[in-house]
Amino acid sequence: MHELPQTLITGLALGATYGLIAIGYTMVYGIIQLINFAHGEIVMIGGFGALTIWLWLPSSTSLTIAIPLMLVGAVIASVAVATAAERFAYRPLRGAPRLAPLITAIGLSLALQQIVWSFYPDAKKARSFPQISGDSFQLTGNLHLQRNDVFVLIAAPVCMAALGLFIANSRTGRAMQATAQDPDTAKLMGINTDRIIVLAFAIGGGFAGVAGVAYGLRIGQVEVLMGFILGLKAFTAAVLGGIGNIYGAMLGGVVLGLAEALTITYVQDIPGMQQLGGGSWANVWAFVLLIAVLLLRPQGLLGERVADRA
Repeated sequence: MHELPQTLITGLALGATYGLIAIGYTMVYGIIQLINFAHGEIVMIGGFGALTIWLWLPSSTSLTIAIPLMLVGAVIASVAVATAAERFAYRPLRGAPRLAPLITAIGLSLALQQIVWSFYPDAKKARSFPQISGDSFQLTGNLHLQRNDVFVLIAAPVCMAALGLFIANSRTGRAMQATAQDPDTAKLMGINTDRIIVLAFAIGGGFAGVAGVAYGLRIGQVEVLMGFILGLKAFTAAVLGGIGNIYGAMLGGVVLGLAEALTITYVQDIPGMQQLGGGSWANVWAFVLLIAVLLLRPQGLLGERVADRA
């Protein structure tokens, strides 16, 4: 049990990363009922955008200056790709059957992977990401907080709270709520629903860019295929928390991260289950958790039962 506090901190940092990405999923789904399976690749592009800024900076630049600039580069790259995807891939299919944009999202995911793989220098292998040097912060006793985890533990709640306040209190936020509830009526009331949908993709892309930086700092590298598993995990987190709910997406991410950390640490200590407790099984346990929650509460932890929009 002495490992539990450290495991919880590790899981919290991992879950905060999942939550940032899951908010991007839930923003788009909440407004146009679209599962953007290319969102994981937008996170990957954000990571490479941040890496590009780092490589352009002089080698003597400190991370105190570099990380904000990398964050700007990541957000710009992710928002640009997300809004372009909405305009050229999803908008022409807005009135099509739901299967059409879903298949398009999967195709776009593969296309983005191949574009980065083919045109980004040395992208065929994992690229090193800058790390914050120095010893970890000692909280109490044997409890430590890694310096590279501090970024996501601060960024995730700040971004979530800022978005929640924006949607609840701003004129544009209320327009987003109206569009999510009934886009046709919102259009009749003078709301430019196309602009609102683009804004939802842009916000989701911005969160993906932040998550790309957070992932790079935690893992120490970025690679072309990193978006695939991150996207699946974040989608799982969004469904787990109640897709369409911002706070539910973050809660689902945290629950998923904690579940992964706990299973990696403790399942291998159970007699006869040592082979099921390694890191390679963390993905399996994440989906076992999802299935269990959906069997007991299909709408997710914070979701509400609502009828499907016709």
